[in-house]
Amino acid sequence: MGFILRWLVTAIAVAAAVWLVPGIQIIGGMETWVAIIIFALFLALINISIKPLLQLLSIPITIFTLGIFYIVVNALLLYLAAWLANNLFGVGFLITNFGSAFLAAIIISIVSGIINAIVGSDRNDY
Repeated sequence: MGFILRWLVTAIAVAAAVWLVPGIQIIGGMETWVAIIIFALFLALINISIKPLLQLLSIPITIFTLGIFYIVVNALLLYLAAWLANNLFGVGFLITNFGSAFLAAIIISIVSGIINAIVGSDRNDY
C-alpha cells in the first residue's frame, strides 16, 4: 500500500507542476490524466531506485551548494522519467528547458510535502 500511496501523491504533485509551470506540458494524443499517471509511475520508481544512490554520490557538492544541488538532482530525475515515459509508452511529457524542470522539481517537492503532511506519511520522497 505504501507504493500506491507514494504513486498517488507523486501524480497529484506532477499534475500541479504541469498546471503551474509553463515549460512543462503534455503533448500528443494521450489523455492528460493518463499521461500524468504514467509519468508519475516512472518518477515514483526512479525515486525508489536511483535517487538514493544519486543523493549519496552528490553529498559533497550538495553540502558545498548548501542544498541547492539537491533540487538539481530532482530536475535531472524529472528529465529521466520524461525520457522513459516518452520512449516506452509514448506519453508526450515535454520539458522545454532546465529552468522549467528546476521549477517543477521545487513545486513537486512542496506539493508532495503538503500532501504527505495531510495524509500522515512520514516520508517526503521528492
